[in-house]
Parts: sequence; C-alpha cells; structure tokens
Amino acid sequence: MTKIQNFDFNNDFPQDFTWGVATSSFQIEGASSADGKGPSIWDTFCLDRANIKDGSDGTVACDHYHRYREDVGILSSLGVDAYRFSMAWARVQPDGKGAWNEAGFGFYDRLLDELAANDIRAHLTLYHWDLPQGLQDDGGWLNRDTAHRFADYAHEVARRFGKRIEAIATHNEPWCTANLGYGNAQFAPGVADLKQSIQVSHHLLLSHGLAMRAMREASSPAKLGIVLNQWTADPATDSQADRDMAAFEYARSTQWFMDPIFKGHYPELALRGHGANAPQVRDGDFDIIRQKIDFLGCNYYFRSWCSAANPPLPAPARLGTTDMGWEIHPQGLPELLLKLKEEYPELPPVYITENGMANPDTVSGGQVHDPERIAYVRSHLAALKEAMDKGVDVRGYFLWSLLDNFEWNSGYSKRFGIVHVDYATQQRTLKDSALWYREFIAARRAGA
Repeated sequence: MTKIQNFDFNNDFPQDFTWGVATSSFQIEGASSADGKGPSIWDTFCLDRANIKDGSDGTVACDHYHRYREDVGILSSLGVDAYRFSMAWARVQPDGKGAWNEAGFGFYDRLLDELAANDIRAHLTLYHWDLPQGLQDDGGWLNRDTAHRFADYAHEVARRFGKRIEAIATHNEPWCTANLGYGNAQFAPGVADLKQSIQVSHHLLLSHGLAMRAMREASSPAKLGIVLNQWTADPATDSQADRDMAAFEYARSTQWFMDPIFKGHYPELALRGHGANAPQVRDGDFDIIRQKIDFLGCNYYFRSWCSAANPPLPAPARLGTTDMGWEIHPQGLPELLLKLKEEYPELPPVYITENGMANPDTVSGGQVHDPERIAYVRSHLAALKEAMDKGVDVRGYFLWSLLDNFEWNSGYSKRFGIVHVDYATQQRTLKDSALWYREFIAARRAGA
C-alpha cells in the first residue's frame, strides 16, 4: 500500500475543525425508480442522450442506495468527522407535493443510523439539483409556488431527522440551478432563457428563506444554512473594459446570492446590468429571504478570469488546469473569504463544503496514483489556513468527492472522487489521495 506523508505547510488547524467528504444523491445513489421513488428532472434530462457527454444516466450510478453500508465503511476507514450528502426529494415525496414515501425516508433513516454507528456526523443538503419531475410539470422553479412546496419538504425533513443531523443546508449552488439549468441549458431542465434564469434565482432564494422559517418552526436543533458556489473575479488586464467586466461578474454571481441573504436587496450593479431581465420581486420577499443563517457553505473550485478582448485572453493557469479545464488557483480561496468577511459583517461561521478536482484516474496494480489531486488539496488547505490566520471563521472542510460519480452533463467521463469506482463492477479502490487525506486527518488529531 502506498504511504504518503507531506504536511510541510502551516497546518495547525484547530483540534475541533471538521474534516469531511461530500457527495450528492443523483450522482451516487442510482436506484432511480426503486421503492416508490418518483422521477427527477435529471432522470428526464438524461432520456435525451445528446444532453450527456457520454450518453449515460443516473439509473445505477455508484449504486449507493444498495451499497451505503460499504460506503460508510470507507468513510469510517478514512477517519473523517463528517459526511455531507443530499436527499433526493423525489425519493421521499415522488411528485414534490402530496403524499410522503415512507420507503424513501427509510433509506435515509438507515443511512443516518449507519453514520451514527460509525461516529460520523451528518451534514444534509435538501436540494442538489434533482427537482421532482412532478413539480417541473407545474412550471418548476419558474413557478413561485415551488418555493412553498420546498418549504413543506424542508419542514418534514427537519421534523423527522432534525435531531439526528449536525447541519442542514437548503440549497447547493443555486447559481448552477438558475444559470446552467435555465440560462444555457447545460443542466436539467434544459432551458436557455436569460430572463427565466434570473427569475428562477429569485424563487430559489425565496425558497431558501421559506425553508429556514419552516425548519425553525419544526424546532430542529441542527445548524441551518445554505451552500453557495463562489469565486473572485479578476480582470485579465488593467483596462477599464476588463475591470468593468470583473466587477459585473462578481456582482451577478457571488453578490447576487449573498446580498439578499445578508443585506436584504440585490446588488445594484447586477440589477443595472440585467436591465429588463431583472426578477419580479414582491413586497416582503426580502424579509423572507433575509433569515439569519447558522453557517455559510462555500464551494470553491476556481476564480473567474475576465477578459473583454476578442478572443478573450486565457487565464495564466500557472499551476495547470483540472480535467474539467478549470484553472487551479488556490490563492483565490483566501482572497474570496477575506472579501466576504469585509463585505458582510454578519457573516456566520463558514464551511468549505466542496473543493476538489477532476483527474483522469486509472487503476494500475490495484492502486490509483493521483499526485495531482494531492497537490491540489494540499495547496488549497494551505490557502484556507492563510484565510483562517487572517481572521476568517472557518469551521470545516469537505473534500469533493468521496466517490467517482455521475458528473452531470459530463456523465461518467470525469472523475472527482478520492475513491475510484469501476462502474461495470462497482468495485471501490481507494486512491492515493484518499490514503493521504486519511494520514493528514490522523496527523491533525495527533497534534502534528
């Protein structure tokens, strides 16, 4: 077995810092119609093979629905404190409204039991992009009523499981739901309409606020928050065009979701830029959205590189790119976190809820060597510690992802896992990065 030790950076993280890994329901569970589960918009989206790079779907994925005990065993062997996962709404409420599916809730009940038996804390995300198709048939997130159906769902989950879960996030990356699902049709439900995407973003924020209220009414002791994908936006040059482009990009992405939650309004720069596409907002909406949150989940993968030139100037990518083509830029993480700390005085404790890289990994001699991923994680942890040393209250880090999985419109062609999955046999193989992460966590516990 490969042994990897390389901890030569300022790694004196607090002893109570949470170390975890993350997954999402549609990407790993499979069992897409088992035990009464209804179809989601991703099940529907995958029916058109042209939507997915390799023509695949999530029917089986990692078969986690049937192999969850094995996967929790892997979690236990890694020594992580916590596991971040999402619930498939259509598994527990097949149409997204009406009757609950007890068999679906039974799966998550068993998963929570298994996590508890292994002393692993559960961090649940209510929505990771797999809207029940029944709600999509009624207009999906473009229909304001979906926000109220989401609140009903959140209340029921908090009522049933709230005392067994460490933290509950309402949404994962609503920017993606709106911009990739409705803005450019890369993701389900496959709509390309800028005005719709911006209205959807508002309904997602509204649903977050309504869900926060509903879960608090259920008296859940879990920490409640939201998970946002965030980045800095850097101008490629010092030109006014590039600087303006970067300012608008930051306003329409990071500030677009942060300002309503913490300031009770949308950023003026983004509203001006959206013009006639700006969302319809009803009186009282921001009062609902601006609920106090117990934590902010931050997903960080890259910065935005803004060039108004034609063709655009490429990002420098001094540390290379991932298999997704994303620039590796760890310094953007402390820059982002320090910017958030300055802009939002009410910023609660932060968790890095996703960070990781896709890499073209293969099994050789029963091992998977992925030094690029180890370097990626090390550099981002070093950057994270820099932000913490400068006063940002970060409580935990969740590596994306535990398993290779269904990477949305890329299908199974991209591997983000620290555990390799042979999709033909469902064989799990710990990569070198998993072994490194295990040793790293153990060293932190030992006070190294």
